[in-house]
Amino acid sequence: MIARRMLPIVREALSDQAAVALIGPRQIGKTTLALTLAQERPSVYLDLESREDRAKLTDPELFLRNFRDRMVVLDEIHRMPDLFQSLRGLIDEGRRNGYRTGHFLILGSASLDLLRQSGESLAGRIAYVNMGPFDILETSAGNGEDVARLWVRSGFPNSFLAADDRKSLRWRRDFIRSYLEREIPLFGPRVPAETLERLWTMLAHEQGGLLNASRLATSLMISAQTVTRYIDLLVDLLLIRRLRPFHANLGKRLVKSPKVYLRDSGIAHALLGLTDYNALSGHPAVGASWEGFVIENLLAAAPEQTLPSFYRTAVGAEIDLLLEMPGKGLWAIEIKRGLSPKLEKGFQIACDDLRPDRRIVVYGGSDRYPIKADVEVIGLRALVEMLAAL
Repeated sequence: MIARRMLPIVREALSDQAAVALIGPRQIGKTTLALTLAQERPSVYLDLESREDRAKLTDPELFLRNFRDRMVVLDEIHRMPDLFQSLRGLIDEGRRNGYRTGHFLILGSASLDLLRQSGESLAGRIAYVNMGPFDILETSAGNGEDVARLWVRSGFPNSFLAADDRKSLRWRRDFIRSYLEREIPLFGPRVPAETLERLWTMLAHEQGGLLNASRLATSLMISAQTVTRYIDLLVDLLLIRRLRPFHANLGKRLVKSPKVYLRDSGIAHALLGLTDYNALSGHPAVGASWEGFVIENLLAAAPEQTLPSFYRTAVGAEIDLLLEMPGKGLWAIEIKRGLSPKLEKGFQIACDDLRPDRRIVVYGGSDRYPIKADVEVIGLRALVEMLAAL
C-alpha cells in the first residue's frame, strides 16, 4: 500500500523541474513511492544509507554523468549533504544538453538540513513535495472503524497495516527508540536520548497545549533555551507541529504562545502507553489527541500556501484552527469528537471578533447540517474532501 494520492503530485513536479525533493519523516513510504515512479521511466536508485552506494559517489560528477538519460533517485540525502553542490553543476550541464526536467528525485527525512542545503545550491532548479503518513483519504473505506484505526495506530504504513494493535504499538515504540538513538544524533550536537524521550513524552501528555519552555525546563532540569532547541529539532524532523497564534490588531489581549502538537497521533499514543481504542477512550488526553489528528488531516488536504493558526484571547474566546487560504478567505474551525457537537460561546465570540468567511464545526460523525445560520457541522472525512477539492 502506497500513498497513491501523492503519485500524480510528484509526477507533475518531475515534469516541471530538474530536481524534486520529497520530504517527510522516516518510514512513511517515500522509498516505496520513489521506486514506483522509477518503474515508469529509466532510473537508477542510490540508497545513501548504504556504504556501497555512498562509495559510488566519491566523485559524484564522474559517476552521475553516466546516467544523464535516467532519473536518479537519491534516498536519505541528508547522509551526503555536500552532494547538492555537485547536483547544481550537473543540472546546469544537463540543461545545456537538453535534459531539463525530472532528472533527480531526492528523498529526505528532515526539513532543516535538506531545505538549507538545497536552498543554497539548487535555487530555481528544485521543487519541494511534502509527504506525510497516510491520511483519512488514503485509508480503504473511510468508515468509522477505519478512521478509528488510523487515529489510534497512526498513518505510518507499518503501524497502520500491522496485524493487530499490539504489533502496531511495538512498531511505534521501536520507531521512537530508533529516532532517539540513531536518527536524531545525525542532525546536530549530541542530544541525551533519555532527556529527549522525557520531553517528547511530556509533550504527548500536553498535546495541543500552549508552549511553556520554562516550565518544561524546570521538570527536565535543563535550561529553557535547551528545551527550545530540542523542540526546534523535533519540528525540523517533522515530528512536532508548532501552531502559531493568530495575530490581528483587534484591541484584544491575545495569547502569544504557540500550541504544540505531536504530528502523528499514533506516536503520541505510544509515548503514553495506549495500546488500543479502548485505552485511548478513557485517557485524559483523548480530546487533545483527536484535535491533533483532525488538524493534521485537514492541513494535509488544504491548498498550498495555506496558513494555519489558532485564536485565543485572555478572556476565553477561542477558535481551534484558522485556515487562511489564498483566494478562499479565512475559515474558522471548531473541533469536536462527540456525535452531538454543541457550539461553544467562546467560538461564537471569537468569530464575532474575526468575521471569518466560513464557520465550521468538524466532528466525529458523518452527517452534515447547519447548527446556526452561519455555522455548519461537517464530518471529518467530508471536510477533508472539501479542502482537497479546492
